[in-house]
Amino acid sequence: MTIVIAAGGTGGHLYPAIALAREFLRRDPSTNILFVGTTRGIESRVLAHEGFELALITAHPVMGKGVLEMLRGVCAVPAGMWQSFHILKRRQVNLVIGVGGYTSPTMLAAAALKRIPRVILEPNAYPGLANQVVGPLAHRVFVAFDSAATLFDRQKVRVVGTPIRHEFLAQAGTRSEMITQKKQHVLIFGGSQGAKAINSAVLEGLPVLRERLPSLTITHQTGEGDFERVREGYHTLGISATIVPFLYDMPAVLRTADLVVARAGAMTIAELTACGKPAILIPLPTAIYDHQMKNARAMEAAGGAVVLSQGDMTGVKLSETVESILLNPERLEAMQRSSLAMRRIDAGEVIVGECYAIMGVKYDNNKSAGKTGE
Repeated sequence: MTIVIAAGGTGGHLYPAIALAREFLRRDPSTNILFVGTTRGIESRVLAHEGFELALITAHPVMGKGVLEMLRGVCAVPAGMWQSFHILKRRQVNLVIGVGGYTSPTMLAAAALKRIPRVILEPNAYPGLANQVVGPLAHRVFVAFDSAATLFDRQKVRVVGTPIRHEFLAQAGTRSEMITQKKQHVLIFGGSQGAKAINSAVLEGLPVLRERLPSLTITHQTGEGDFERVREGYHTLGISATIVPFLYDMPAVLRTADLVVARAGAMTIAELTACGKPAILIPLPTAIYDHQMKNARAMEAAGGAVVLSQGDMTGVKLSETVESILLNPERLEAMQRSSLAMRRIDAGEVIVGECYAIMGVKYDNNKSAGKTGE
């Protein structure tokens, strides 16, 4: 069986796809998984680290860009379609999965023309344009939030949550093991590419945190482009912390955190709630359709997060918010319980099961998958 997953650009698209790929392999280790992406995103280095094959096609963004970029994106479609057809023919693909981003539309369209089964995974509270456009071509649309279902054919939609890598669940308990310890740990990250605004606010507020929480330890993922500036900032202030441009083993790092400061991508919300982590969420203000704010408000309404608007955020305000949560054990534990109550950990299993049904494949828990009737 060969499955093509069109996903890339950011971790928010890529990591749910990786979780899904691992679930297919858990069911049947003989499954061939091919990711399709571009040279623009993080997929090349992340998929090499994860051990998955990647094929590159020509695709450019259309939404959220200037006129010239939009034209460039439209003009890239014929080349992307031809490359998609070539991949599908050469690999004898059984299923195509689109997870949004630049590559999904052409790959889903090519699969439809070749009559290959195809599904969409939409992890955001508000679907991106790519998935909306190809929604009518999909046999099934898997969404993480009820709000996303309204923009697709309801007969095709399944609300399942976001696929999570099993590593996030390995040590996820019902209670933070570090709440009662003297040393508390904060994880700061701005998504797979980092967030300069968050980095700057953290650096501005570090003197306040050092004064009021002297035993606090920090892991700070900066993004490649801002790593040197942030590292130098910590050094100048004389504050020791673990500072990295990118976190490959997010499950291990996340489990050590008492509190997380982060953007509000759908994958981030899913990972936080899988581990039951309280968070301060700072949504990306330029996210198309403001989907990050919608994601963040959903977690805040459930009691697991505090939302800060980037426009109103200062270093002092961010530091005071961190302090107000960490110095209140009852509040911290209540936020943890609320976060954990939001988690959906069976999304990958549900999606793979339905994909098997769409392909006409049966699955025996004690054997590998096989075609129905074999």
